[in-house]
Amino acid sequence: MASNLECRMYEAQYPEVDMAVMIQVKSIEETCAYVSLLEYNNIEGMILISELSKRRIRSVNSVIKVGRQEPVMVITVDGDRGYIDLSKRRVSEEDIAVCEERYNKSKLVHSIMRHVAETMQLDLEDLYTHVGWPLYRSYGHAYEAFKLIVADPDTILDSLTREVQEVGPDGKEVTKVVPALTEEVKDALIKNIRRRMTPQPMKIRADIEMKCFQFDGVLHIKEAMRIAEASGNDDCPIKIKLVAAPLYVLTTQTLDKEQGIRVLTDAIEACTEKIGSHGGRLVVKEAPRAVTERDDNLLAEQMRKLNQSSQEVNGDDDSEEEDTGMGEIDVDGPSGVHEQ
Repeated sequence: MASNLECRMYEAQYPEVDMAVMIQVKSIEETCAYVSLLEYNNIEGMILISELSKRRIRSVNSVIKVGRQEPVMVITVDGDRGYIDLSKRRVSEEDIAVCEERYNKSKLVHSIMRHVAETMQLDLEDLYTHVGWPLYRSYGHAYEAFKLIVADPDTILDSLTREVQEVGPDGKEVTKVVPALTEEVKDALIKNIRRRMTPQPMKIRADIEMKCFQFDGVLHIKEAMRIAEASGNDDCPIKIKLVAAPLYVLTTQTLDKEQGIRVLTDAIEACTEKIGSHGGRLVVKEAPRAVTERDDNLLAEQMRKLNQSSQEVNGDDDSEEEDTGMGEIDVDGPSGVHEQ
């Protein structure tokens, strides 16, 4: 027999009035729109046309579309009849931010819980009753408990219990308190939480141009690069790489995005000061920001093409002039370098 995998995310069967909830629009009628409450096992709610916008509506489709997910405000709940009236126009920007943050956390928790229930052939609501909802009560949100479970699962999970009825030696039923999870289910839950919630380091990158036209400009650039790399720390080690003179990239990997941006910003300031003290100049082309694997691949491809182009030019050039990596010499600039 297949296990039940349908369940709301929270212990309360219905949301509270004046609470922002995440919905998905199912259909639009002449007088209202019907939606599903995503956090409450897709129970139905209704938004009257008059509750769609504070402004006069020329076209309903301009403010709401079938399939769209967005936060709305709960204005009435009739639990007996299952009627939930909602409003799009009454939800504030602050309400939206709070709702989206809560929903994203709840969605991750729900995905983990549902996967464990499915793979271990458990009833999802039973798993929520004895694990998920007690963690919501104790930690404000089960997501916060899951974060702690990544490093210390036993302290959190071993505190959860359930009551079972057993027949005693005298033939009478007795209530016994046992762990909420078997060892097998506990291991499966820990494995899934760690796989989904262990933070992954992100790459932070900045793109700069650096030039120095002094006679020993290459040495000054290398010195500035060393100063930049020395600005890093164990949590945010910095690397600086030449793309093609005078373009360089600074990178770091960190679990803390804000710290990574701050460390790269400090490194650029130190590098700017050092190269400037030797008459050079540093220009920030792209400020420190988080980059994706796709960005890395594009950079690698750019470097490959530039390197290939450079090799083709060098192969055709009979000049013995060495490529110093300083960029083009500006004969009009304050470089001390002039034409012969």
